Amino acid sequence: MMKAKPNLPWVEKYRPNTLDDLISHEDIIQTIGKFIKEDQLPHLLFYGPPGTGKTSTILACAKQLYTPAQFRSMVLELNASDDRGINVVRGQVLNFASTRTIFKSGFKLIILDEADAMTNDAQNALRRIIEKFTDNVRFCLICNYLSKIIPALQSRCTRFRFGPLDFKQIMPRLEYVVEQEKVKVTEDGKKALIDLAQGDMRKVLNILQSAATAFPEVNEDSVYTCVGHPLKSDIMNILKWLLNDDFSTTFKKIQELKIQKGLALQDILTELHTFLYRLDLPPNSLIEILTEMADIEIRLNGGTSEKIHLGSLISAFHMIRSKLKPADD
Repeated sequence: MMKAKPNLPWVEKYRPNTLDDLISHEDIIQTIGKFIKEDQLPHLLFYGPPGTGKTSTILACAKQLYTPAQFRSMVLELNASDDRGINVVRGQVLNFASTRTIFKSGFKLIILDEADAMTNDAQNALRRIIEKFTDNVRFCLICNYLSKIIPALQSRCTRFRFGPLDFKQIMPRLEYVVEQEKVKVTEDGKKALIDLAQGDMRKVLNILQSAATAFPEVNEDSVYTCVGHPLKSDIMNILKWLLNDDFSTTFKKIQELKIQKGLALQDILTELHTFLYRLDLPPNSLIEILTEMADIEIRLNGGTSEKIHLGSLISAFHMIRSKLKPADD
Protein backbone atom coordinates (compact mmCIF):
# COMPACT_ATOMS: atom_id res chain seq x y z
CA MET A 1 0.00 0.00 0.00
CA MET A 2 2.84 2.40 0.83
CA LYS A 3 4.56 1.66 -2.50
CA ALA A 4 1.38 2.66 -4.34
CA LYS A 5 1.75 6.23 -3.01
CA PRO A 6 5.47 7.01 -3.28
CA ASN A 7 5.01 10.79 -3.56
CA LEU A 8 2.89 11.19 -0.43
CA PRO A 9 4.46 13.53 2.19
CA TRP A 10 5.71 11.52 5.15
CA VAL A 11 3.40 13.47 7.49
CA GLU A 12 0.38 11.98 5.68
CA LYS A 13 1.99 8.65 4.83
CA TYR A 14 2.64 7.91 8.52
CA ARG A 15 -0.47 9.56 9.99
CA PRO A 16 -1.95 7.16 12.61
CA ASN A 17 -5.03 5.28 11.39
CA THR A 18 -6.23 3.92 14.73
CA LEU A 19 -6.23 5.15 18.32
CA ASP A 20 -3.67 2.46 19.16
CA ASP A 21 -1.23 3.96 16.61
CA LEU A 22 -1.17 7.34 18.37
CA ILE A 23 2.09 8.00 20.22
CA SER A 24 1.06 10.42 22.95
CA HIS A 25 -1.51 11.68 25.44
CA GLU A 26 -2.46 8.20 26.65
CA ASP A 27 -4.95 9.55 29.20
CA ILE A 28 -6.86 11.47 26.49
CA ILE A 29 -6.84 8.49 24.10
CA GLN A 30 -8.05 6.11 26.82
CA THR A 31 -10.87 8.49 27.79
CA ILE A 32 -12.05 8.94 24.18
CA GLY A 33 -11.69 5.18 23.55
CA LYS A 34 -13.98 4.57 26.54
CA PHE A 35 -16.51 7.13 25.22
CA ILE A 36 -16.61 5.29 21.86
CA LYS A 37 -16.81 1.83 23.45
CA GLU A 38 -19.74 2.84 25.65
CA ASP A 39 -21.39 4.83 22.82
CA GLN A 40 -21.31 7.99 24.98
CA LEU A 41 -19.23 10.32 22.80
CA PRO A 42 -19.83 13.98 23.79
CA HIS A 43 -19.06 17.08 21.74
CA LEU A 44 -15.28 17.49 21.81
CA LEU A 45 -12.93 20.47 21.89
CA PHE A 46 -9.25 19.73 21.26
CA TYR A 47 -6.76 22.56 21.79
CA GLY A 48 -3.00 22.92 21.96
CA PRO A 49 0.08 23.72 19.83
CA PRO A 50 0.38 22.50 16.20
CA GLY A 51 1.64 18.98 15.45
CA THR A 52 0.58 17.42 18.76
CA GLY A 53 -1.97 14.94 17.38
CA LYS A 54 -5.32 16.76 17.59
CA THR A 55 -6.49 16.12 14.02
CA SER A 56 -4.92 12.64 13.93
CA THR A 57 -6.83 11.69 17.10
CA ILE A 58 -10.28 12.67 15.82
CA LEU A 59 -9.63 11.11 12.36
CA ALA A 60 -8.57 7.86 14.09
CA CYS A 61 -11.81 8.04 16.11
CA ALA A 62 -13.83 8.56 12.92
CA LYS A 63 -12.15 5.56 11.25
CA GLN A 64 -12.98 3.47 14.31
CA LEU A 65 -16.63 4.63 14.31
CA TYR A 66 -17.35 4.28 10.59
CA THR A 67 -16.37 1.95 7.75
CA PRO A 68 -14.66 3.46 4.66
CA ALA A 69 -17.99 3.20 2.78
CA GLN A 70 -19.84 5.14 5.49
CA PHE A 71 -17.12 7.76 5.99
CA ARG A 72 -18.22 10.24 3.29
CA SER A 73 -21.87 10.24 4.36
CA MET A 74 -21.20 10.28 8.13
CA VAL A 75 -18.24 12.68 8.51
CA LEU A 76 -18.03 16.35 7.50
CA GLU A 77 -14.56 17.87 7.86
CA LEU A 78 -13.98 21.60 7.41
CA ASN A 79 -10.66 23.38 8.05
CA ALA A 80 -9.26 26.90 7.73
CA SER A 81 -8.92 26.59 3.95
CA ASP A 82 -12.71 26.28 3.67
CA ASP A 83 -15.04 29.23 3.93
CA ARG A 84 -16.58 28.93 7.38
CA GLY A 85 -18.44 32.18 7.80
CA ILE A 86 -21.97 32.39 9.15
CA ASN A 87 -23.46 31.38 5.76
CA VAL A 88 -21.56 28.07 5.72
CA VAL A 89 -22.64 27.34 9.30
CA ARG A 90 -26.27 28.08 8.44
CA GLY A 91 -26.05 26.23 5.14
CA GLN A 92 -23.62 23.30 4.77
CA VAL A 93 -23.19 22.53 8.49
CA LEU A 94 -26.91 22.90 9.29
CA ASN A 95 -27.95 20.71 6.32
CA PHE A 96 -25.46 17.98 7.26
CA ALA A 97 -26.47 18.09 10.95
CA SER A 98 -30.22 18.07 10.30
CA THR A 99 -30.39 15.17 7.82
CA ARG A 100 -30.32 11.54 8.89
CA THR A 101 -28.75 8.75 6.86
CA ILE A 102 -30.57 5.54 5.99
CA PHE A 103 -27.37 3.46 5.97
CA LYS A 104 -26.40 3.70 9.63
CA SER A 105 -28.18 4.44 12.85
CA GLY A 106 -26.33 6.57 15.39
CA PHE A 107 -24.73 9.97 15.11
CA LYS A 108 -22.80 11.77 12.39
CA LEU A 109 -19.51 13.57 13.08
CA ILE A 110 -18.65 17.16 12.14
CA ILE A 111 -14.95 18.09 12.49
CA LEU A 112 -14.20 21.82 12.49
CA ASP A 113 -10.41 22.04 12.29
CA GLU A 114 -8.72 25.35 13.22
CA ALA A 115 -11.99 26.56 14.74
CA ASP A 116 -10.21 29.56 16.27
CA ALA A 117 -10.23 31.08 12.76
CA MET A 118 -14.05 31.15 12.73
CA THR A 119 -15.75 34.52 13.17
CA ASN A 120 -17.70 35.23 16.36
CA ASP A 121 -20.94 35.36 14.34
CA ALA A 122 -20.27 31.88 12.93
CA GLN A 123 -19.46 30.55 16.42
CA ASN A 124 -22.66 32.05 17.83
CA ALA A 125 -24.71 30.48 15.02
CA LEU A 126 -23.02 27.14 15.71
CA ARG A 127 -23.99 26.94 19.38
CA ARG A 128 -27.72 26.67 18.57
CA ILE A 129 -27.06 23.93 15.98
CA ILE A 130 -24.98 21.98 18.53
CA GLU A 131 -27.90 22.07 21.01
CA LYS A 132 -30.65 21.36 18.51
CA PHE A 133 -29.13 18.36 16.71
CA THR A 134 -27.29 16.57 19.53
CA ASP A 135 -29.32 13.37 18.95
CA ASN A 136 -28.13 13.23 15.33
CA VAL A 137 -24.61 14.67 15.28
CA ARG A 138 -21.45 15.15 17.36
CA PHE A 139 -19.10 18.10 16.88
CA CYS A 140 -15.34 18.13 17.33
CA LEU A 141 -13.76 21.59 17.38
CA ILE A 142 -9.97 21.76 16.99
CA CYS A 143 -7.96 24.90 17.71
CA ASN A 144 -4.55 26.20 18.76
CA TYR A 145 -5.85 28.99 21.01
CA LEU A 146 -8.68 28.21 23.41
CA SER A 147 -9.18 31.91 24.17
CA LYS A 148 -10.44 32.46 20.60
CA ILE A 149 -13.37 30.08 21.11
CA ILE A 150 -16.39 31.82 22.66
CA PRO A 151 -17.30 30.64 26.20
CA ALA A 152 -20.75 29.47 25.04
CA LEU A 153 -19.12 26.89 22.70
CA GLN A 154 -16.51 25.87 25.29
CA SER A 155 -19.24 25.04 27.81
CA ARG A 156 -21.03 22.77 25.31
CA CYS A 157 -17.93 20.61 24.69
CA THR A 158 -15.66 18.31 26.66
CA ARG A 159 -12.23 19.96 26.49
CA PHE A 160 -8.92 18.14 26.03
CA ARG A 161 -5.55 19.91 25.97
CA PHE A 162 -2.85 18.41 23.73
CA GLY A 163 0.53 19.54 25.08
CA PRO A 164 3.82 19.53 23.11
CA LEU A 165 5.29 16.04 22.70
CA ASP A 166 8.40 15.19 24.67
CA PHE A 167 11.60 13.43 23.55
CA LYS A 168 10.42 9.96 24.66
CA GLN A 169 7.17 10.25 22.71
CA ILE A 170 8.70 11.51 19.46
CA MET A 171 11.76 9.22 19.31
CA PRO A 172 10.01 5.83 18.72
CA ARG A 173 7.92 7.25 15.86
CA LEU A 174 10.93 9.02 14.39
CA GLU A 175 12.97 5.80 14.45
CA TYR A 176 10.06 3.90 12.86
CA VAL A 177 9.89 6.38 9.93
CA VAL A 178 13.71 6.33 9.55
CA GLU A 179 13.63 2.52 9.39
CA GLN A 180 10.73 2.42 6.91
CA GLU A 181 12.28 5.02 4.59
CA LYS A 182 15.84 3.61 5.03
CA VAL A 183 17.24 7.05 5.89
CA LYS A 184 20.80 7.34 7.20
CA VAL A 185 20.49 9.41 10.39
CA THR A 186 23.07 10.11 13.09
CA GLU A 187 22.22 10.46 16.80
CA ASP A 188 23.04 14.19 16.78
CA GLY A 189 20.78 14.50 13.71
CA LYS A 190 17.86 13.00 15.65
CA LYS A 191 18.52 15.31 18.59
CA ALA A 192 18.68 18.34 16.27
CA LEU A 193 15.33 17.35 14.70
CA ILE A 194 13.67 17.11 18.11
CA ASP A 195 15.27 20.33 19.39
CA LEU A 196 14.10 22.31 16.35
CA ALA A 197 10.58 20.85 16.40
CA GLN A 198 9.80 21.96 19.97
CA GLY A 199 7.30 19.12 20.51
CA ASP A 200 5.73 19.31 17.02
CA MET A 201 5.68 15.83 15.40
CA ARG A 202 4.62 17.25 12.03
CA LYS A 203 7.65 19.53 12.00
CA VAL A 204 9.97 16.61 12.87
CA LEU A 205 8.79 14.59 9.86
CA ASN A 206 8.78 17.56 7.47
CA ILE A 207 12.37 18.53 8.35
CA LEU A 208 13.46 14.86 8.23
CA GLN A 209 12.00 14.43 4.74
CA SER A 210 13.61 17.66 3.49
CA ALA A 211 17.02 16.81 4.96
CA ALA A 212 16.87 13.20 3.69
CA THR A 213 16.08 14.46 0.18
CA ALA A 214 18.79 17.13 0.17
CA PHE A 215 21.66 15.30 1.91
CA PRO A 216 23.05 11.73 1.80
CA GLU A 217 23.19 11.67 5.62
CA VAL A 218 20.92 13.42 8.10
CA ASN A 219 23.21 14.83 10.81
CA GLU A 220 23.10 17.95 13.00
CA ASP A 221 24.70 20.20 10.36
CA SER A 222 22.46 19.01 7.52
CA VAL A 223 19.30 19.47 9.65
CA TYR A 224 20.22 23.04 10.68
CA THR A 225 21.36 23.90 7.12
CA CYS A 226 18.14 22.53 5.65
CA VAL A 227 15.94 24.86 7.70
CA GLY A 228 18.34 27.84 7.49
CA HIS A 229 18.97 27.75 11.23
CA PRO A 230 22.33 28.88 12.71
CA LEU A 231 24.66 25.97 13.50
CA LYS A 232 25.73 25.57 17.12
CA SER A 233 29.37 25.94 16.03
CA ASP A 234 28.48 29.28 14.36
CA ILE A 235 26.79 30.56 17.53
CA MET A 236 29.79 29.47 19.62
CA ASN A 237 32.08 31.42 17.27
CA ILE A 238 29.84 34.51 17.43
CA LEU A 239 29.82 34.35 21.24
CA LYS A 240 33.61 33.94 21.30
CA TRP A 241 34.02 37.02 19.05
CA LEU A 242 31.57 39.06 21.15
CA LEU A 243 33.43 38.25 24.36
CA ASN A 244 37.03 38.53 23.11
CA ASP A 245 37.51 40.53 19.89
CA ASP A 246 37.41 44.28 19.36
CA PHE A 247 34.32 46.03 17.93
CA SER A 248 35.44 46.34 14.27
CA THR A 249 36.72 42.76 13.99
CA THR A 250 33.57 41.33 15.62
CA PHE A 251 31.26 43.38 13.40
CA LYS A 252 33.13 42.32 10.25
CA LYS A 253 33.22 38.61 11.18
CA ILE A 254 29.51 38.40 12.14
CA GLN A 255 28.49 40.35 9.03
CA GLU A 256 30.51 38.00 6.79
CA LEU A 257 29.02 34.92 8.52
CA LYS A 258 25.49 36.31 8.08
CA ILE A 259 26.03 36.81 4.34
CA GLN A 260 27.83 33.49 3.84
CA LYS A 261 25.23 31.39 5.72
CA GLY A 262 22.17 33.55 5.00
CA LEU A 263 21.43 34.09 8.69
CA ALA A 264 19.01 36.62 10.14
CA LEU A 265 20.00 38.62 13.24
CA GLN A 266 16.70 37.49 14.81
CA ASP A 267 17.80 33.83 14.63
CA ILE A 268 21.26 34.68 15.99
CA LEU A 269 19.65 36.49 18.95
CA THR A 270 17.36 33.53 19.71
CA GLU A 271 20.24 31.04 19.73
CA LEU A 272 22.60 33.37 21.65
CA HIS A 273 19.91 33.68 24.32
CA THR A 274 20.08 29.92 25.12
CA PHE A 275 23.90 29.88 25.10
CA LEU A 276 24.21 32.88 27.44
CA TYR A 277 22.69 30.94 30.35
CA ARG A 278 25.63 28.52 30.20
CA LEU A 279 28.16 31.30 30.77
CA ASP A 280 29.46 32.03 34.23
CA LEU A 281 28.46 35.71 34.25
CA PRO A 282 27.54 37.80 37.32
CA PRO A 283 23.72 38.01 37.67
CA ASN A 284 23.61 41.79 37.13
CA SER A 285 25.65 41.52 33.91
CA LEU A 286 23.45 38.70 32.59
CA ILE A 287 20.29 40.70 33.35
CA GLU A 288 21.70 43.74 31.59
CA ILE A 289 22.71 41.87 28.42
CA LEU A 290 19.40 39.96 28.22
CA THR A 291 17.42 43.20 28.62
CA GLU A 292 19.44 44.81 25.82
CA MET A 293 18.90 41.76 23.57
CA ALA A 294 15.15 41.89 24.24
CA ASP A 295 15.07 45.57 23.24
CA ILE A 296 17.00 44.81 20.04
CA GLU A 297 14.54 42.02 19.17
CA ILE A 298 11.55 44.35 19.65
CA ARG A 299 13.12 46.97 17.39
CA LEU A 300 14.02 44.34 14.76
CA ASN A 301 10.40 43.19 14.67
CA GLY A 302 9.47 46.76 13.86
CA GLY A 303 11.42 46.47 10.60
CA THR A 304 14.53 48.45 11.57
CA SER A 305 18.06 48.02 10.13
CA GLU A 306 19.90 44.80 11.00
CA LYS A 307 23.31 46.44 10.58
CA ILE A 308 22.58 49.14 13.16
CA HIS A 309 21.24 46.57 15.63
CA LEU A 310 24.20 44.26 15.09
CA GLY A 311 26.32 47.23 16.19
CA SER A 312 24.02 47.69 19.18
CA LEU A 313 24.42 44.01 20.16
CA ILE A 314 28.24 44.20 19.97
CA SER A 315 28.18 47.46 21.95
CA ALA A 316 26.10 45.82 24.70
CA PHE A 317 28.67 43.03 25.06
CA HIS A 318 31.53 45.56 25.10
CA MET A 319 29.80 47.52 27.88
CA ILE A 320 29.55 44.33 29.95
CA ARG A 321 33.18 43.43 29.19
CA SER A 322 34.39 46.86 30.36
CA LYS A 323 32.59 46.38 33.70
CA LEU A 324 33.97 42.86 34.17
CA LYS A 325 37.56 43.68 33.19
CA PRO A 326 39.72 44.36 36.26
CA ALA A 327 41.56 47.69 36.32
CA ASP A 328 45.18 47.48 35.09
CA ASP A 329 46.52 49.93 37.64
